[in-house]
Amino acid sequence: MLFDIIIWTGAGLSMAGLAGLVWCILRVNRARKAGLSDDELRSAVQAVLPWNLAALFLSVIGLMMVILGISLG
Repeated sequence: MLFDIIIWTGAGLSMAGLAGLVWCILRVNRARKAGLSDDELRSAVQAVLPWNLAALFLSVIGLMMVILGISLG
């Protein structure tokens, strides 16, 4: 029972991280299509970078929880 909770919580975190990564991709793609100058595009990408890293971290933590729950359960 406890390991099922760990697995499903990890799956939820992974899905939230994946949604964050998709959001980052869409945001950068929108900035690219806006026809911004190089400096403005670089600034837009730099603004998205911390969110991208946070989403990736969340996804990795979720996957680690899933693997831990499967291994111990």
